[in-house]
Amino acid sequence: MDFGYLPDVSQVDFTLPLDHPATARVLAQAQRPTKPSLYLGCPTWTNKPWVGTYYPAGAQDAQLLYWYSRQFNTLEMNTTYYRIPDATAINRWRQAVPPGFVFCPKLPQVISHDQLLHHVGEPTQQFCEAILGLGPSLGMAFLQLPPFFGPDDWPVLDEYLANFPKEVPLAVEFRHENWFKESDVTQLAFQTLEERNISTVLTDVAGRRDVLHMRLTTPVAMIRFNGHGLVPSDHERLNAWAQRIQQWLDQGLHTLYFFMHQKDIMHAPPALVHFVKELETRTGLTLAKPEKVQQFVQGSLF
Repeated sequence: MDFGYLPDVSQVDFTLPLDHPATARVLAQAQRPTKPSLYLGCPTWTNKPWVGTYYPAGAQDAQLLYWYSRQFNTLEMNTTYYRIPDATAINRWRQAVPPGFVFCPKLPQVISHDQLLHHVGEPTQQFCEAILGLGPSLGMAFLQLPPFFGPDDWPVLDEYLANFPKEVPLAVEFRHENWFKESDVTQLAFQTLEERNISTVLTDVAGRRDVLHMRLTTPVAMIRFNGHGLVPSDHERLNAWAQRIQQWLDQGLHTLYFFMHQKDIMHAPPALVHFVKELETRTGLTLAKPEKVQQFVQGSLF
């Protein structure tokens, strides 16, 4: 994740902001689930350094999604940002993963960045029809808005969201700084997301602390966490997130999607292990965590 990246984070105040006042109201209004759904994963599955560690030695490229989905139960699917998948790819992905695993596809850049939501009905329909082919393996799609797409563009976003297929769960990631300043437009925008059951994305990144707006518009939280190589602040931030999520679960949170970004992909699994242990301690839940694969080496007779 290059957005908000800083090479030196030693002077960053990583204190997790207080919740926006609307978050408690949204969670209080939600019907409490029998059991919340917690999904934790990474942004990519084709992680060659994991072959021989978190993937079996000798695992082929075509097998990597299979092995990824045995370590995590969700994927932040950035491949869909670059192209709309065809039915063959959708079927291959769906068949590779076990029951309970879900994909979270990012809307294609042709929609969000190239055409800035203008005249994109056809590609949006194509994208939604494609990902609906994932069936129960579809989690939540997310629309990442460009950093220059601000509240002045709200009428465009409003119209786009009004026509977005209702059968596809959706979250929106705001990046322009003015979305996080209280105004009549931003208040209307977030209220509209609530009314349409559209979630927000919370991005925890060093160089843009303002995007961590802590406003939920549904009882679903999608969090994109950008770590810095398992430095102490990574662990402190993950501890704070575990505490906040435990509070949200107590208030009525239904679903969590938590995606671990690390510059070195080898750091992502141990960071998630730390996070899972913190969540288990605070919530009493038992959660799956990534583990290194036991590698079998053929012995020799001599």
